[in-house]
Amino acid sequence: MSNQKGKDPNKGPDSNLQTEELGEIIDNTNSSGNIDENVKEDLSSEEDSSGQEDKLEKDADQILRLEKEITSLKDQYLRFMAEAENNRKRNERHLAEAHKYGIANFARAILTVADDLSRALQAIPEEQKEGEGLLQTLLGGVEAVERQLQKIMEDYNIKKINPVGEQFDPNFHEAMYEVPNSEFSDGVVAQVIQPGYNLHDRLIRPARVGVAKGALEDPDVQEK
Repeated sequence: MSNQKGKDPNKGPDSNLQTEELGEIIDNTNSSGNIDENVKEDLSSEEDSSGQEDKLEKDADQILRLEKEITSLKDQYLRFMAEAENNRKRNERHLAEAHKYGIANFARAILTVADDLSRALQAIPEEQKEGEGLLQTLLGGVEAVERQLQKIMEDYNIKKINPVGEQFDPNFHEAMYEVPNSEFSDGVVAQVIQPGYNLHDRLIRPARVGVAKGALEDPDVQEK
């Protein structure tokens, strides 16, 4: 009687069974939690791998785009440098030409003075050029001025074109008329009406000329 009263009714066989089942449930719950964690880790790893692939793909696209931009900028730079070099050479050439031919208009104006002096000397008859007197003094002064002017023109590379006996060249000569029965062959300059002039190698005024048309016949041929 005393033994039965001392036992705890809550600690019977059923109580132990419940305790074991509860432990199994807890273990299963923990095991299930571990499985879920593993699944989460696997999913997270897959997401990280996919994210890295996307990042690598984006990086590759960006690198390709930057390479294209670099190529384009390099091409633009080379074109710019080539254009700058061409401009430099063009400016140097223009500057050299301006220095060389800058007096062209002034030279043409001087030619008028040279022509007037030449005509003045040619207008004086040869018989009046001899002897002494005021006319001869004036004539000597005009001749001195003409020589000095020609010297100045030569110093500045203003060169006279006096093409008598040369083949007619339309680049330097202006034909005014034909000279028949000339001592020269056909197409040769027989007379110069007005001399031409070059400034260095550039024509500033063509020579006005008469061109031979037909050579003189041989006197022996004429007699026959």
